[in-house]
Amino acid sequence: MSLIDLDRLRATPAQTEPYDYLVVPNFVKADKLQEILKDYPDVPGPGSHPPSVLDIHGRFKDLMTEIDQEPFRKLIEEKFNVDLTNRPTMYTVRGFCRATDGKIHTDSETKIITVLIYMNDDWDADGGRLRILKNGTDLNDFAAEVPPNGGTLLVFKRSDKSWHGHEPFAGKRRAVQMNWVTSKAVVDHEQGRHARSSMLKKFIRKITGRAA
Repeated sequence: MSLIDLDRLRATPAQTEPYDYLVVPNFVKADKLQEILKDYPDVPGPGSHPPSVLDIHGRFKDLMTEIDQEPFRKLIEEKFNVDLTNRPTMYTVRGFCRATDGKIHTDSETKIITVLIYMNDDWDADGGRLRILKNGTDLNDFAAEVPPNGGTLLVFKRSDKSWHGHEPFAGKRRAVQMNWVTSKAVVDHEQGRHARSSMLKKFIRKITGRAA
C-alpha cells in the first residue's frame, strides 16, 4: 500500500510567484507517518547526511523508494513543466537544525527540482518554518511560510530567484531532501561531500558523546 497521497499532490496547483513551488500538507499519509518515523535513521548531527552513511531500512526505505519512482516523477514533471527523463536523483536526510541554519539561498545551479518532505510531529516553534521569499535580502518579505509538520511536501523549481530560508531554530528538525540534478557527476560529488562531513560528525559524537 502506498505511503504517499499522489491524488492530493495531483489536486494541488503549483504556484508561480515569486517562483514555481507547491506545498502539500499530509502528502505522507497520516496513518503511515508513525510507521515511517519509527524507522527514521539515526542522524549523527546537524547538516545533510547521504544514505550511504546511514541505516536506511523498513518503512523509511519504502518511502524513499516510492518517491524515486515514475508516478511521482511524472506528476512533478506535469506540475513544473519540466522533463526529468534520465535526470539522476539524490537524497539526503536531516535530523537536527543549528541556530546558524536557514540563511537565505537559492540552491545550486546543478539542482533542477528540490523536494522536501518534513518528518516531524506538529511544529510549534516560531523558527524553522521555511519561507518562500520574494528576494534574496529580506527574510520577512515572503509569499508563503511552510511549517515543517510531519508529512508535509514542499517542491520548487530551482532558479536564480528561488530564494528561501527560515528564522533561526536549534534542535530536532527532521526532513528528507531529494533533488533531480543535471548529471551523475553532481550526485557523486555532492554525496561524497556530505558523506565525508557525516563521517566526521559520527567520529566526533563517538569520542565526545554529543553531536558536532
